[in-house]
Formats: sequence, structure tokens, C-alpha cells
Amino acid sequence: MTTDQSRYDTSASDAVLARLMKLHPKLIDLSLDRMHSILEALGNPQDKLPPVIHVAGTNGKGSTTATIRAIAEAAGHRVHVYTSPHLVRFAERIRIAGKIIEEDALTELLERCEEATGGEPITFFEITTAAALLAFSETPADLCILEVGLGGRLDATNVVTKPVCTVITPISIDHEQFLGDTITAIAGEKAGIIKEGCPLVVGPQPKDALTRINEIAAERNVKPLHCDESWHAEATQNGEGFLFEDWKTVLSLPSPNLAGDHQILNAATAIAALHAQKAVHIPDAAIKAGLGWVRWPARMESLNGSSLHKILPEEADLWLDGGHNPAAARIIKSHLRKLDPVEKSVTLILGMMGTKDAAGYLKSLSGVIDRVIAVAIPGEENTAEPSFLAAAATDIGISGTIAKDVESALKMVANQPDLNRKQFVLIGGSLYLAGHVLREAELYPE
Repeated sequence: MTTDQSRYDTSASDAVLARLMKLHPKLIDLSLDRMHSILEALGNPQDKLPPVIHVAGTNGKGSTTATIRAIAEAAGHRVHVYTSPHLVRFAERIRIAGKIIEEDALTELLERCEEATGGEPITFFEITTAAALLAFSETPADLCILEVGLGGRLDATNVVTKPVCTVITPISIDHEQFLGDTITAIAGEKAGIIKEGCPLVVGPQPKDALTRINEIAAERNVKPLHCDESWHAEATQNGEGFLFEDWKTVLSLPSPNLAGDHQILNAATAIAALHAQKAVHIPDAAIKAGLGWVRWPARMESLNGSSLHKILPEEADLWLDGGHNPAAARIIKSHLRKLDPVEKSVTLILGMMGTKDAAGYLKSLSGVIDRVIAVAIPGEENTAEPSFLAAAATDIGISGTIAKDVESALKMVANQPDLNRKQFVLIGGSLYLAGHVLREAELYPE
């Protein structure tokens, strides 16, 4: 990250993005028809990509994508990456041969796609995905990683017909209004990325999700490479690394450079995917090196030493996480359980979108959070009311209050110290809130 704001003048690309937001009355309208139309107008860039690894799932797909990229780049490969949402600026979504796209190039790319629509309706995610595919088709690389935006079957990224590997990370209930309100229905949508003749790596799943994934894989003549069947990862007893084993090798590896025990499984999923594909060579040394420098902002990320941290007492800890559903909260809880509850007082500064399961998220954190300070997410029309979030916390026995914004919440923590315990503050509940926090702290993902 850097604090040199002069490098991040997004005014030109933001103007185009604002126009693109108006091309369709709905933000989300799952279909592939509009994608095929614009891609045909652009010369079908989806058919001119480097070898593609396609990643779907509910939790861990971003970290898994980041780890695949880190390992592949450690092996000396040029890698394109498409992810969403962004945290601070839109350009983060499109990484060309290892580098976030430059603002001038992004603006020009978006304008080309805008012209290619011919005035026909298209959603924001669809046209920006088309822009990413166009950029990737015009710059040579050895590998291209596409992270699904929502679901899989009808996601705008699912126009690639012959990926070299598909990946499904853990599935949980999320985006019910678009994907269905059962694990089985959601798994059916995620499994829509499975392609005949393409290796499929499957992370740990609930039973019903696994059943549905297996059904769709069988329909497409694919034998899934399942966690704990085809590959396995286990933390070492000293907690300093993990053992990975699959059909190809057995490796003793360092812990990934991402906080949380769950990152071992994400890393193992990434390794299995890279072993399953045949497009690029990945030596064992690259796996160890990539695990050592992989970064994925706003996933249990320490903000100690930042400008926001300076609001708190010097000995306090400040962390940030963008997880927003009960499954993500359970992962956070496992990380927080390592804190000595006698020695540390844990405050959650919480902001969520109104569509999220705030009660489920908070219930999953009960027992490790001492209090919640709820805030609105700046600039988001559909932010959950802080009073609602504070009440949801109070309803399950966690002290809940509200603050005007994150800075005010941090000042509340600083002005109401627990004299007997060190303060641990987690800002969480939304990637949109996480992006705002990183912007305020002038911490820009690179």
C-alpha cells in the first residue's frame, strides 16, 4: 500500500463508470445474453484469453484467487486477475500482467465498451467484466484468474468456455434474493461454472452443497477433486506451518501471509487448483515463496500504525475485515478466540448493508465481542441503520451503541478505556465499509 494520493486521480474513469451505471435500471439482472452481445461487438475477447482459472464460492474465493496469483507469479508467470468488488478504486478489479490497470488505460477501455453497447441496456457488472476481458485479451500473459461476481451459472464471467481449472470455495447462505434461499439452490448456481473436460477443485462444503456440486459434475462428466479426498491440508502442531498432500506431492509449507487459521484451507485450495491445471509449471519453491508474500486487503488486516490507529491508545490493536455473512463471522470468531479474554477488551465497529443478515453475523460472533459500536456506511444508500445494528447486538446480549462514523467510534473507544484490559478493535461487516476505511487511512491496495 502507499499514501501517495497523486497517483490515484480517478476522476476520468469515475465519470465513465457513472454513465455506465445508468445503462440498466437494475444493478443486478442475472443473464448471459447481454454479455454475449457486447462481447461479439468487441470481437469476442473471451476466446482470446490466456489459460483461465475460474473461481466461484461464497467465502474464501478472494483469498484463494490472491494465493493462486501469488504462487503463479512466484513461479515467474505473468498473471491477469479479475476480482470484485473493489475497496478504494475501481481499477483494483483489473490486474493486467501483475499490475493494477492504469487510470488512463481504464478510462479508454471503458469508453470502448460504452461505444460497443450501441445504446442497448447492460448492467454495470456486465459491461465492466467485458472491459476486463477485453484488456486481458490484448496483453500477453501466461495465466488469467477470473473471480465470479455473483453465483456462477449466469455470472458475467461465465462466458469462458474452456478454462484450465474451475474452483468452488466453501458455500454458505448469501445473496438469497438472487441465488435461492437454500444451500442446495445456491450450490447449483455456483456449480454452473463446471465445464466438461475441465478439472474441478472443490473446497470443504456443507453436505447439501456437496451433493448438488457432485450431481452437476456428473452431468458434465467431471470427477471433482474434493478436499480431504483428493487433497488435504493440516496445520502443524507448532502452528508455524502446514502439511499439504494431494495426488501429486506432499509438502511441508509455511503458513500463508494472511491472518486466520482458515487461510490454510484457502491456500491448500489454491495449490490444488494450480496442480490440477496443466497450462503452466508450478515448482514447489514457488508455492513456498508465494505463500510468504500473498496479500488480500481487508481480510483480517492489521491497521496498526495507520492514521486511524493513532486515535487509539498506543498499545491498542486495530484490525479490519470485510466479511459480511454468518460464515465469515465464524471465521473471524475462530481468529479472535486466540485472544485472551481476560487480557483484551474486544470492540466491533460495525457497518453493514441493509440486505445482509446482521443478526446471524452477530450471533456467530457472540462470546468473543464485548461491545458493538454501529455506524452507517458512507455513500451507500442501502446501508443498515446503525440503530438497527446496535439493537441486534443488544438482543443477543452484546452491548450495542451507535456513532456518527468510524472516527467517532474510535474516539469513543479511546475515551472509554478498560483500565484492566488492552483494547482490541475490529472494524467489520462490509467490504464497502472496509473500502471507506482504507480510503480514510490513505491505504491504497497495490
